[in-house]
Amino acid sequence: QVQLVESGGGLMQPGGSLRLSCAASGSIFSVSAMGWYRQAPGKQRELVAMTTSGNNTNYADSVRGRFTISRDNAKNTVYLQMNSLKPEDTAVYYCNGVVRQTWNGFYHAYWGQGTQVTVSS
Repeated sequence: QVQLVESGGGLMQPGGSLRLSCAASGSIFSVSAMGWYRQAPGKQRELVAMTTSGNNTNYADSVRGRFTISRDNAKNTVYLQMNSLKPEDTAVYYCNGVVRQTWNGFYHAYWGQGTQVTVSS
C-alpha cells in the first residue's frame, strides 16, 4: 500500500503565503512525477504544478511566478510554496504521486486526501 499525506493548508489573507507538504510512504520502490492539483467548489480538478524525478517542473498559467514546487527525493516528499495568494486560489489541494512498488512493476498514480486552502480577508 502507498499513502500520500498532505499538510499545511489553512486560512490566509490575500497576499499572504502558505506552504503545503506531501509525504509518500508505504511500499515504495521509486517515485517518478509528483504534483499538486486543486478543486474549487463547482469546478473540475485542475493541475497546479508538477515535478519529475529529474526536477523538471510545470505550472498552471494562473500560478506561475507565485507558486514554487520542490521535492526531496530522499524523503519522497513534495512541497508547494504559495506566495501572493489570491481569493481565486481557494480550493481543496490534492497531492498526486506516480509510484512504482517493485523494481519490475508498473507505475501507478496515487492521491492524497486533500487539504483545504482558503484565501479570504
